[in-house]
Amino acid sequence: MAAVIFSATVFFSLNAFAAGKQTFTGEVGDAMCGRKHMEGTAADCTRACVAKGSKFALVVGEKIYILDTTDKTALATLDQQAGKNATVTGTLNGDTITVSSVVAK
Repeated sequence: MAAVIFSATVFFSLNAFAAGKQTFTGEVGDAMCGRKHMEGTAADCTRACVAKGSKFALVVGEKIYILDTTDKTALATLDQQAGKNATVTGTLNGDTITVSSVVAK
């Protein structure tokens, strides 16, 4: 019985750890265009798409993560870093990062 409880505790502890905050570094873009911008420079296109309702995204290698935040400081940094690299810390769920912080790279 003690082995079952220990195994369950380890299992749930590992899942809690996996769901914790992670750090990602990549180029700030938008969810609509991803890597292939359609309007001007990467920065101009990202800002135009976000103004039209797209979310910011982070391009890390071949992967594109949608960035979910309403924090005004984080959004201002993402806007400033549009088309440039940034380091984003947050919780990953599928292809979406719930943003805790953004730092210019």
